[in-house]
Amino acid sequence: MRRIVVLIKERCNPQACGYWCMKACPVNRTGKDCIKPADGKVKIDELLCTGCGICTKCPFGALKIINLPEELKSEPIHRYGVNGFALFKIPIPRKGKVIGILGVNGIGKSTALKILSGILKPNLGVEGKEAGYRELAEFFKGSEAQAYFEELSRGGASFSYKPQQVEMIPKMFRGKVIELLLKISREAGGNRSAIDRLAKRLEIDKILERGLSQISGGELQRVAIASSVLKGASTVMFDEPSSYLDIRQRMSVAKFIREQSDEGKSSLVVEHDLILLDYMADLVHIMYGEEYAFGVVSGVKGVREGINTFLEGYIKEENVRFRDHRIKIEEKPPPAARGAADVIHWEKLVKKLGKFSLNVAPGGVGKGEVIGVVGENGIGKSTFIKILSGEMDPDKGKIDKNIRISYKPQYLEADDKLVEEVLKRAVREYKNELVKPLNVHYLMKRKLSELSGGELQRVMIARTLSEEADIYLLDEPSAYIDVEQRLVLSRIIREFVRNREASALVVDHDLLFIDYISERLIVFSGEPSIHGESIGPLSMEEGMNLFLSKLGITLRRDAKSKRPRINKEDSRLDRVQKSSNKRYYA
Repeated sequence: MRRIVVLIKERCNPQACGYWCMKACPVNRTGKDCIKPADGKVKIDELLCTGCGICTKCPFGALKIINLPEELKSEPIHRYGVNGFALFKIPIPRKGKVIGILGVNGIGKSTALKILSGILKPNLGVEGKEAGYRELAEFFKGSEAQAYFEELSRGGASFSYKPQQVEMIPKMFRGKVIELLLKISREAGGNRSAIDRLAKRLEIDKILERGLSQISGGELQRVAIASSVLKGASTVMFDEPSSYLDIRQRMSVAKFIREQSDEGKSSLVVEHDLILLDYMADLVHIMYGEEYAFGVVSGVKGVREGINTFLEGYIKEENVRFRDHRIKIEEKPPPAARGAADVIHWEKLVKKLGKFSLNVAPGGVGKGEVIGVVGENGIGKSTFIKILSGEMDPDKGKIDKNIRISYKPQYLEADDKLVEEVLKRAVREYKNELVKPLNVHYLMKRKLSELSGGELQRVMIARTLSEEADIYLLDEPSAYIDVEQRLVLSRIIREFVRNREASALVVDHDLLFIDYISERLIVFSGEPSIHGESIGPLSMEEGMNLFLSKLGITLRRDAKSKRPRINKEDSRLDRVQKSSNKRYYA
């Protein structure tokens, strides 16, 4: 087995540890410089390293020594410098197909798309090198990738890339939505009518005259998707297209991406919403390895088999076990009997915010319950949660509560506090229940402002759950979190609430997450930014039937993994479930 040593620079903090790894290294003790200072961090000589693993006891989890799988014969297609992340193999687009890329955060999915789109020039593991398409064809000689890169070298394909961080777009282009789209269209030889058709299809036609800095995250996401398609490329790459979108918008975007493949284009999609990925993709590459250390692209599989293999954690054809356990999705158990009294109860609530009006039906949350809250963006879900939390008062109606409430808002603020300050209570009392399972223990010496979106989300969830409370209000806890972490998170919330004999209300747009975590459901409907109203709490069957009818879809369970899957529109099963009003599994 070959070995690599990886330094996660964001975690390395020599000022706090006094270069602990250098002092602990047995090779250093012999007088050789296996580990030495470099640019305020450390640098490891991989040839001198014996792989003893002592340095991996770093108090900040900054060092990893990786014995690469025996099956990994080739050099990496790209490595981010000495002791940096290494990517092995590459996904390959296929004409007329949507290819999904499935894997945890920090495993190289975005790196793979950037290489394919030409944004990142791969170095084949050699620092300072930039490999061209002909060299890549030679590198992948004898594989499917060889023919693909040979075609690229002849100019037989073109690319467009929708980035993961769409919030960066207003910083790169200052102007109106239409100005950005016209600029891209002109460069591609397009016309205004194509923009108008695309804008209407993605429901951004009403914001064309607005500035990019003035639109919401969901609107910005759809503008980014429109921009990537307007370029007229033969292959379009979508990096996390569901971020900021509600469930209805996600379904609409998924259908749109499928329409691109129907026109003969190739699409590659990185997506953490499993139900959505299953719905839009034809084929799937699994990416495995170790977060922030190395990533490997598996061979291609059919979407059903690929997702089930990912949940299983074992790729039979490649004899690779990339997780020590399978992710189990159980069929819905009978709902637990509700207690006689609600922990919190509200009368009919009314709230007006400018032109927007909200009407909430009377309801309550029982002790030990986890209730999911679903609905489109802009129809009052977060406003409802803020009213319950006490951050906002209703115009009419009362809330019967004399309880402790802990609240995680939708939008997270990141200041310069250290994580260890924010999570003092969590570390002291819930290290094994929250800190370790949420994988935030290595972040303690970092500032909140330095964290990624997923890291900040997990820290704030840990803080919220660690507070003494009778009810926990969590607004979009799955945002920025990968598919594996979402399923872990849902289990943590359910078990924590049950063990504490508390309750929770969870707002989210991931249907699998909501299905897995909820015992009852509150469904919001209305017209975004105009009015919203709630129905429920309802039983899961009643609530999901109502919500799925608004989306126009039906769900079935996969026979092997038991995960929910969307039925093909107007298929036999779709028609049967709609006619019997059993949209939430037949």
